[in-house]
Amino acid sequence: MISPEALGTDTVRWDLSQLYRGIDDPSLAADVDTAERIAKAFRQVFKGKLKTKLGDALGAYAAYRMSVSKPMEYVGLLHTVSLDNAAVSAKKEELGERLSRVSGDYTAFFEIEVARLSAKDVERQKNHPAVARHMPFIQDARRLRRHFLKTDVEEALEKRAATGANRYWSARMDEEVSELRFPFRGEQKTEGEMFHLLSTEKDADTRAEVLRTINDTYKQTRFDHFSAYVLNAIVSDKRTEDRERGFESPMAERNLHNKVTSKMVDALHEAVRSHAVPLAKRYYKLKALLLGIPRLRWSDRNAPLPFADDTAIPYAEGLAIVTSSFRSFSPTLADIIEKRIVPKRWIDAPHHPAKLSGAFNSSTVLVGNVAVSRTLVNYLGSARDVMTLAHELGHAVHGILAGEAQGPLMMHAPMAYAETASTFGEMTVFEAMRARTAGSPREKRLALVAGKIDDILNTVVRQISFSVFEQKTHGAGKYLSRDALSRFWMETTEEFYGKDGEAFLHQDMDALWSYITHFHSPFYVYAYAFGDLLTASLFARRQEYGERFEPLYLDMLRAGGTKNVRELFAPFGLNPEHPDFWKQGIEAGLGALVKEAEQLAKELGFG
Repeated sequence: MISPEALGTDTVRWDLSQLYRGIDDPSLAADVDTAERIAKAFRQVFKGKLKTKLGDALGAYAAYRMSVSKPMEYVGLLHTVSLDNAAVSAKKEELGERLSRVSGDYTAFFEIEVARLSAKDVERQKNHPAVARHMPFIQDARRLRRHFLKTDVEEALEKRAATGANRYWSARMDEEVSELRFPFRGEQKTEGEMFHLLSTEKDADTRAEVLRTINDTYKQTRFDHFSAYVLNAIVSDKRTEDRERGFESPMAERNLHNKVTSKMVDALHEAVRSHAVPLAKRYYKLKALLLGIPRLRWSDRNAPLPFADDTAIPYAEGLAIVTSSFRSFSPTLADIIEKRIVPKRWIDAPHHPAKLSGAFNSSTVLVGNVAVSRTLVNYLGSARDVMTLAHELGHAVHGILAGEAQGPLMMHAPMAYAETASTFGEMTVFEAMRARTAGSPREKRLALVAGKIDDILNTVVRQISFSVFEQKTHGAGKYLSRDALSRFWMETTEEFYGKDGEAFLHQDMDALWSYITHFHSPFYVYAYAFGDLLTASLFARRQEYGERFEPLYLDMLRAGGTKNVRELFAPFGLNPEHPDFWKQGIEAGLGALVKEAEQLAKELGFG
């Protein structure tokens, strides 16, 4: 693996001193004290008085939310790059527990009381600027009204949020993952290094050895036992809470927060089964031919083609590809990256053992209505790492624009379409990289297209298979051992990829469910497929709309969480509620690329 120094990532680190000098900085403790005073005053002034003071309360609640953002942002981000630091972990838990208690004691009543306001109560106050501006927030709260519990129960739940299963155990699992070491050919490798090898190594037997080591290590270290315990705790908590709140199915709460109907989500799942799965099997048959392998092993799923360019892309070059791709359709977004995100040191790029694996973006609004957005990646120089950088910076520009336009209460788009901006960023980079291969040999173009198909299948087919695995897990209604979870995992694999030997030999992958931390946010995963297929349809509008596209796209990003998916995409002539919408998205994106790959392979004499 290439060193951070060679890739140029060693100096691409967050400058968290912009927030605090350290966990013992007196201003950190002072800011938490201030947040608690603001919260206490908020309850004294506004509890029980929203029928006449809703507008003023909205402004005060936004101020409270901004006051807690800075300390929580700091300890949360610091923790992700220093998972081996016990003092940082302790400070994160300490602040999380304290601020959960503050919220439970002083502010949890607010959204409940907003939800219980009558339509007349809201109508009387609609001319207050804060009420008019925050009407989407009010409407969202009112949609949840029948699912709220008694106020004292909600306050108690809020107080224990920081130590509940979703927070405490998931955080502990991140630390467990950071401590795992995989013995591979005389070296002790991190999980991130092993998965990087799995997607970059060109020798099939080496890939198989990598996957076998990953799968065996999860079992031999009993990591899968620990993961099963965490997942069961989360599922059990959710089952109890869903029953008390009156949600009719395990997915119902997520769908409600995503502002989508269960019918729409069911249509997405069915379209993936009926249209994307056959395309996947067709492509994997072609991939086996291109790899010169009679039958693919699971370790070959993300394998690069033999003629793929495996030259490491230095970080500076990868960032330049991303920003120039964004500039090709939106100078505004490129300027946000080049003039704000990069010089403010809001990206943390190098891989190291004590760092959270994977990638994420964290966007928030600080005191003074200042929108900030920090991105974490583990950049190792592959083309996929460039795509990941584009994905997370898509989230970053989305967060900044929405934060500035909507403030702290309405900046975050529901997860189902928060992934649209990030996936759109990936797609623009892919198109730019494909354009660079226009005069290159067909092999290079085919390798690039195949890599993109791999990514789409991971985003669409694999994530919907994850969703089905979750449905089985949450629907079981009992504690599930690691063996039971592995059975569900293998059953779901057969549903989406065929029986053992049809598309893949399903060996050395029965424990892979255990590392997927997205399961700790129940039914989060379908958002990836939702966003990818929305993006495929949206991307097709880019050429058609010409110069009209950028302002419409920026308006969509600035909307944050104020619109549902139908309202958000109507300006582009798209209707996600149409019965054929998801099928059309599959054909526009995945289908077109599979046909292109097949044609290029034919021209090269394969088949």
